[in-house]
Amino acid sequence: MCIGLMSAVPAEGLFFVKRLARVHTNPRSNPSLYTGRVEGAEIVYSISGLGKTNAAHAATILIRDYSPALLINFGAGGAYPSAGMTVGDIMVAHAEIYGDEGVLDADGFHGTEYTGIPVLRKGRKKYYNEFDLDGKLAKKAVKSAGSAFPHLPETPKIRAGRFVTVSACTGTRERAAELQETWGAICENMEGAAVAHICALYGIPFIEIRGVSNIVDDRDRTKWDLELASENCCKAVVQLLKALKVS
Repeated sequence: MCIGLMSAVPAEGLFFVKRLARVHTNPRSNPSLYTGRVEGAEIVYSISGLGKTNAAHAATILIRDYSPALLINFGAGGAYPSAGMTVGDIMVAHAEIYGDEGVLDADGFHGTEYTGIPVLRKGRKKYYNEFDLDGKLAKKAVKSAGSAFPHLPETPKIRAGRFVTVSACTGTRERAAELQETWGAICENMEGAAVAHICALYGIPFIEIRGVSNIVDDRDRTKWDLELASENCCKAVVQLLKALKVS
């Protein structure tokens, strides 16, 4: 079976870029695509570009042209302070949420259910801000990630929870607390809910794994480590590929 992989930027997936072959497409079009095999699994890897529109576009092309059995979105993400994570830890989504789609009223923010208009109807199911991800895949990702770091003196923590997708990265402690409280989430990113949306639309199993690049607080880039977050996340993805191979 073919497994689809997606990250927003090349730096998040250097492990895969170095091991897969570039697909020659129209140079003026996105996304960048790579195919090959990793851990015996047939892979198609898409570098979508930043944000929800690019991610939805890339996921649609990947599903339409390669018919993956499942899609793994991965990369770096910011953990909310209350999640108890540190830079380099691993987060696995069991739900993805559009964090800023809705209505800002006099009494505060309300999600799209407040309008009565879902962002997606699939059969009888209505999706508003939230998309549940494949629970079995999430459990498998958490379990398999535990064997990704056998030689480290301090093993990164691995935690599953709700992810929030935002259009604007949070740069204040106050806003971080607001988003965490509103959605009960452990982290934020800029693409995941859009990919979950497209996968729900096409009926494709979806899993999201992210490495903690920073704690969402008053913005201070000196405390970030995108390289460590991306490296650890790729290791976790590879372990999931191994687990899927033997399942």
